[in-house]
Amino acid sequence: MRCYEIRDDFGLDNLRLTERPDPQVGHGEVRLKMRAWSPNYRDILMIQGAYNPNQPLPLIPFSDAVGEVVEVADGVDRVSVGDRVCPIFARDWIAGRPTKKRLKTALGGPLDGTLAEQMVLPARSVVEVPEYLSDAQAATLPCAGVTAWNALMEQGDVKAGDTVTTLGTGGVSSFALLFAKAAGADVIITSSSEAKLERMAGRGADAGINYEEVPEWGDRIKELTDGVGADHIVEVGGANTLEQSVRGVRIGGRISLIGVLAGAIEDFNVVPVLMQNIRIQGVIVGHREMFEHMCSALEANEIRPVVDTTFGFDDVHEALNYVIEGRHIGKVAIEAS
Repeated sequence: MRCYEIRDDFGLDNLRLTERPDPQVGHGEVRLKMRAWSPNYRDILMIQGAYNPNQPLPLIPFSDAVGEVVEVADGVDRVSVGDRVCPIFARDWIAGRPTKKRLKTALGGPLDGTLAEQMVLPARSVVEVPEYLSDAQAATLPCAGVTAWNALMEQGDVKAGDTVTTLGTGGVSSFALLFAKAAGADVIITSSSEAKLERMAGRGADAGINYEEVPEWGDRIKELTDGVGADHIVEVGGANTLEQSVRGVRIGGRISLIGVLAGAIEDFNVVPVLMQNIRIQGVIVGHREMFEHMCSALEANEIRPVVDTTFGFDDVHEALNYVIEGRHIGKVAIEAS
């Protein structure tokens, strides 16, 4: 089978299209013919060696993908040949709290990931996806989709009448917009691009803030909410944006800390967090049961993930550069030839 590997060293130039023997199924496992993939920022950090410099190589990257079940071994009753499924982010995280042992089974590092023509996985580690979604849309679900679902619905308990703020217009933020609107919440979204703000308004955003024009955007959130602040902020920027998120969230509100796009280290004043009873919760994707809950909500509301652009399997470098340059909204997908 063809696959992409980070070979002898990290770096995008060391991500090579290569060949490996077809994987063989064992008891309780299924073989997938992969149909589409979707890169995350985590994948880029992994390829560059910034996520885990001690990651053993070679490594097949990526965690988000969708495939068709083409073979099942003895002991499999969850799925059948012909089913379209996604691998879950961490192969052994079926339910319950995250643990070091469970997270050590994450695809795309430390375990080989999805960027291959075939995969063999335990049947317990895949989830059947809604039929109405295209392959490109389905491929975006395991990491970006489940992360946003976990933050807002599993932990955040977002409900009708709440105000949710999402930072940026990338994968997690676009999913957060769709889930929050389906729950009946109002959504404020930020971006440095007026064109992106307009496009997300077309997907349901109630207000947009250009953070280059309004650097004190935390105060602007308060203005848009009659001085109250957002009930929930999906924080993908990290240390350099957290101060503004704290200024924009309501007393007793929640900030879901998901990404570090704007930096990981910064001086930070914790006093407002204490004095305003603000909850800051780190979110690392979610388990299989959350994925299944999310798929039920997708079907009930016919939610379609935002896919900006689709590339071919031979054009993975172009797809990654498109994401690195920040040209996309929502997700980028890669489809099999």
